[in-house]
Amino acid sequence: MSTLRPDLALIGDWIAPGSRILDLGCGDGALLAHLARTRQVRGYGLEIDPDNVAACIAAGINVIHADLDDGLADFATGAFDYVVMTHALQALVRPDLVVAEMLRVGREVVVTFPNFGHWRVRQALLRGRMPLTPALPAQWYDTENIHLCTLADFEALCREFGWQVLARALLDRRHRSGKLIAAAPNLFCENALYKLRRPAH
Repeated sequence: MSTLRPDLALIGDWIAPGSRILDLGCGDGALLAHLARTRQVRGYGLEIDPDNVAACIAAGINVIHADLDDGLADFATGAFDYVVMTHALQALVRPDLVVAEMLRVGREVVVTFPNFGHWRVRQALLRGRMPLTPALPAQWYDTENIHLCTLADFEALCREFGWQVLARALLDRRHRSGKLIAAAPNLFCENALYKLRRPAH
C-alpha cells in the first residue's frame, strides 16, 4: 500500500465518520484503507487497472473491476454518503455525465483534477507546446487526459447544472495552499479539490 498523498489526507478531513463511500478510480485503495482506519467508513472502490485491483484485494479493500465511462447504473440512487473521484475527471469521455451520476448515487461528491489554467500550462502554450508540469507529467502522445479543464471551466459547469459547491481546496504542486493561490486561484492553483452536492428540489 502506497503512502497516502497529502491531497487524499485532506479529502479524509471532509468525510464524516461511519460513512458509506464509493471511490471511483481508487488506485491501490490507499484512500479507502485510510478512511476505514481513521473514519471507520464502509464502501467500495471501482478501478480499471488489473494491478491496482489486485493490490486492493491483497489489502482487503472491497473493489470492483470497472470502467468509469460505463457509468454507475449498477448503484441505486442515494446508495452512498460520499462518492469520491481523484484525478480521473480529465481522463473521462464525458466527465459531466459521470459527475451527474456521482451526485445521483451519493449524497455528497468529492472531485479533484489538475488545473489547466495554471501559469506553467499557459507559458507552455504560449511557446506553442503542450504543457509538461508536475500536475500534468505525461507527453501529449501518451497521456490519458482527454478533457482537461480550468477552475473557471469546472465552476461554470457546476453553475450550469446547479451543483452546489460545499467546499474547495486549491493547492500547488506540493499540495499546499498560499497567498498567491488565494489572490489568483485560476493562475496559481495546480491541483483542485471540490466537494459538491446535487441541487435541492
